Amino acid sequence: MDLQLRNVSHSYGPVEVLRDISLEIPQGQIVCLIGPSGCGKSTLLRFLGGLEQPSSGQVLQLGAPPADSLNPLTYVFQHFALLPWRSVEGNIRLVLEDHRLPRREMDRIVADVLERTRLSEFRKTLPKQLSGGMRQRVAISRALAVRPAVMLMDEPLSALDSQTRELLMDDLVGLWLRKPFTSVYVTHNLNEAVRLGHRVVVLSRRPGRIREIVDIDIPLAERRPGHPALEDRQAHLWDLMRDEARAADQELLDG
Repeated sequence: MDLQLRNVSHSYGPVEVLRDISLEIPQGQIVCLIGPSGCGKSTLLRFLGGLEQPSSGQVLQLGAPPADSLNPLTYVFQHFALLPWRSVEGNIRLVLEDHRLPRREMDRIVADVLERTRLSEFRKTLPKQLSGGMRQRVAISRALAVRPAVMLMDEPLSALDSQTRELLMDDLVGLWLRKPFTSVYVTHNLNEAVRLGHRVVVLSRRPGRIREIVDIDIPLAERRPGHPALEDRQAHLWDLMRDEARAADQELLDG
């Protein structure tokens, strides 16, 4: 299933947030959205997930989701949103309980995502006993359990320290290499964008418009910290964003 935005614009009252956004998210790609604070990245993600409707334009789902998909679209947020009284396994089962699956099928799905995210030995552990990075890994496992056509990821690593962030980027790459998935990934972190994105969409400051779409044509398996071509792409992204990021921050300070 592909997603498509056609001429999407949006305002909150007198404040114009987005202007004339057209974008395709093809199946099997990770598309990263970056841009200055307040440029509408998370708003676009809400439109793609059907949580809000734009003031004008269209948000389309093209083609059918996979036959075994329980939720075509699912979110992973910055905050893990785990139930503290449920174990790792229990938090993953939560998203399956409304689907009336046979117990054996539910067990199989849970075991599969625990194995894919390297959490099998922690299945009975409570969230409070886990590090921040492992809690986010549980949140990713929970999203994978419903076999989504598209994962919508809103700054999922921003609350983590730099070392944990690097490890989870490796985890996400490993998951994609084992079984490619489609994702729209919002981030402020340019390193995340070039490490994970097949394409990086650069938005202007408010009202957000597409300034440039940068293809990252280096295979995911070859992307490592210090890779010269990745550093070049990251420098290019910062050149595109630097002045507008400063202006957007000043606008926020000025109220």
